[in-house]
Amino acid sequence: MQQLIDRFLEYVQIDTQSNPNSKTTPSTEKQWNLATELAYELERIGMKDVTIDDNAYIMATLPSNIEKEVPVIGFISHFDTSPDFSGTEVNPQIIKDYDGKDIILNQEKNIVLSPDYFEDLLQYKGQTLITTDGTTLLGADDKAGIAEIVTAMEYLIKHPEIKHGKIRVAFTPDEEIGRGAHKFDVKKFGADWAYTMDGSQVGELEYENFNAAKAKVIVSGKSVHPGYAKGKMINAISIANEFISILPPEETPQNTSGREGFFHVHHIKGEIEHTEFELIIRDHDREQFEERKELLKKITTKLNALHGPCITLDIEDQYFNMREKVTPVFHIVEIAKAAMEEIGISPIIKPIRGGTDGSQLSFMGLPCPNIFAGGHNFHGKYEYVPVESMVKAVAVIIKICELTTKKV
Repeated sequence: MQQLIDRFLEYVQIDTQSNPNSKTTPSTEKQWNLATELAYELERIGMKDVTIDDNAYIMATLPSNIEKEVPVIGFISHFDTSPDFSGTEVNPQIIKDYDGKDIILNQEKNIVLSPDYFEDLLQYKGQTLITTDGTTLLGADDKAGIAEIVTAMEYLIKHPEIKHGKIRVAFTPDEEIGRGAHKFDVKKFGADWAYTMDGSQVGELEYENFNAAKAKVIVSGKSVHPGYAKGKMINAISIANEFISILPPEETPQNTSGREGFFHVHHIKGEIEHTEFELIIRDHDREQFEERKELLKKITTKLNALHGPCITLDIEDQYFNMREKVTPVFHIVEIAKAAMEEIGISPIIKPIRGGTDGSQLSFMGLPCPNIFAGGHNFHGKYEYVPVESMVKAVAVIIKICELTTKKV
């Protein structure tokens, strides 16, 4: 446990925040600081074929220790942290034997991590928690996953009595801005399938995610003196508001759960002559996903007919539901499920209300379900991770490696 804690603390104190406005890969130069350290560490623990390419993608191999030919499996995590909240000068706090009460993250700023608001905390009473100091995120998303993979590989190297086939690991940049898989070389990775260690609470096992698209709506108006505007003014702000008001009001993130999809307007700016807004479209069902995109087109056509050709709509697909690619090879989910059950974890199989690198990788030819890494409250100052959850994630990785030699 202490080795895992030390490893994780070292990672989170290296700032690796990504930047969606950058065109480079990685999107920030500081991601190289952890990437180069990880490549060195993989070599140090005894991994083979360690590589880091020009875009900071890291890959390494743990060779098979059996004569039987079995599938090559992989484990993947990302080292960037979210641009939603500061990742600079992370100062982790260790709470031993958590008593189930409020945790004062920052006395001066009165920032409290409370089970009254974050009920999941009560699951971890008596355990060791790692929290923020209330001024940054923690970075358990997904440095917990990296620490778990490295620790599991080191354990397997030191315990050759545990039989396994060839194992590949990879660490990627820019997952938090949706580009983690964009330059991932699936052929070079050479695995039959993989698992991203990027979920939350203990037991999470996910092979479904949203179909996702983004849309940008631009409204061109015409400004006229308001005293003489009748029949002349075209108010782009009003038309944008009219467009948004036609969207189903109950189909928003705050009103949906489970497999329910939504429209989410997340950015708007404008004036009378020019207004634009951006939204995302999400749905687990592919047919309903296409219907949502079609609705945006119909609204555009309707308002253009009413106000003149003033609206342009641009829709771009982002990723698709990996269930489509994982279902034909469902044994890869069953192996992970069996691994959890064998070490006393009850699997929590549910759809992701978001996406992972695994969703894109699955459509690139690498089926890739997602497994818990243990953290909670990602992307903000209330982020925390129970160390015991990380230990269990390490055990799951090891057990998957072992079971793959027996189940396939």
